Amino acid sequence: MKNYNVSMFLLVLAMALTPAPAAAQEPLTLSFGIVPQQSASKLARLWTPILEYLGKKTSYQLQFKTAKDIPTFEQRLAQGVYDLAYMNPYHYTVFHDSPGYLAVAKAKDKRIKGIVVVHKDSAYKTLDELNGKTLAFPAPAAFAASILSRSQFRQRGIPINPQYVSSHDSVYRNVATGRFPAGGGVIRTFKNTAAEVREQLRVLWTTSGYTPHAVAAHPRVPKKVLHRIQQAMLNMDNDLEGKALLASIKIKGLEAGHNTDWDDVRGLNIDLLNQARTGK
Repeated sequence: MKNYNVSMFLLVLAMALTPAPAAAQEPLTLSFGIVPQQSASKLARLWTPILEYLGKKTSYQLQFKTAKDIPTFEQRLAQGVYDLAYMNPYHYTVFHDSPGYLAVAKAKDKRIKGIVVVHKDSAYKTLDELNGKTLAFPAPAAFAASILSRSQFRQRGIPINPQYVSSHDSVYRNVATGRFPAGGGVIRTFKNTAAEVREQLRVLWTTSGYTPHAVAAHPRVPKKVLHRIQQAMLNMDNDLEGKALLASIKIKGLEAGHNTDWDDVRGLNIDLLNQARTGK
């Protein structure tokens, strides 16, 4: 009996001293902000599968985030709300300086171009014919869709009255229904808007090309985490699923982004960029 009691004591002691198995760690969760060029529902439909794909490849959980409009998105970038974000070229030059977002990737072999669209049946043939008209733009600091287009009117001495309607898709809908005679967008979102809207429009004018949108990370994201996410992005066009997901947002492939890639945007007239903040 004595030996039995000793054995039981030793067994209980061993169990007490044995560390409990470690609980399965939750995957690292990172917020991923998408510039609201289109409606939140449409962006969620397009980007959530992409983020889920990257999550499978990296074992991180990437949460889709956006904002109600581009100015709100800009405020959140300024506050460093997003761990990673897909932002326009102008945003990158501003929010790289503060709070320090650093380029991770950009569309491969692509230049972003702004466009001015009109109704397909309109008589407009040149920008000059829009003299004095009220035109639709997504937001003051929408780079190609607003900054570049408005600067062209300014440089040509063509007065216009810009009105901001929150998204690229909203611009296209408003011009298609005749509420505005013309509006600013970009080629990628124009191709990606609803066919019934796009078919009512034609492109009147196209800007020069610039380095496209950046996928950038807040400096708090650990470098090893960032490297893993970047590699998953760069490999997307190497398999059928990844390639199909990129095609859904009209991107052929992604390549590494470097801060100096956006020097062409930084080289634009400083007065032009400052005016973008006011929307005038």
